[in-house]
Amino acid sequence: MYLSPNYFGDLIKKETGKSPQEFIQFKLIELAKQKIFDTEKSIGEIAFELGFKYPQHFNRFFKKTIGKTPGEYRTANLN
Repeated sequence: MYLSPNYFGDLIKKETGKSPQEFIQFKLIELAKQKIFDTEKSIGEIAFELGFKYPQHFNRFFKKTIGKTPGEYRTANLN
């Protein structure tokens, strides 16, 4: 795309109203929410698929953002 990081960040901010980091985190959480409903996979497997080095980091990130752990979110929304 040949865009500088700063220019790309400015475009993201202009289009979404979020910083690039906020936008990436938002997209990551949306993808995580989808993957959590695949009960064939453990939360740890999902964490690794999303690029987290340790499942604990994914759990902490998810809980901080959503207010529930991935396991709690899965259980509460499967019914």
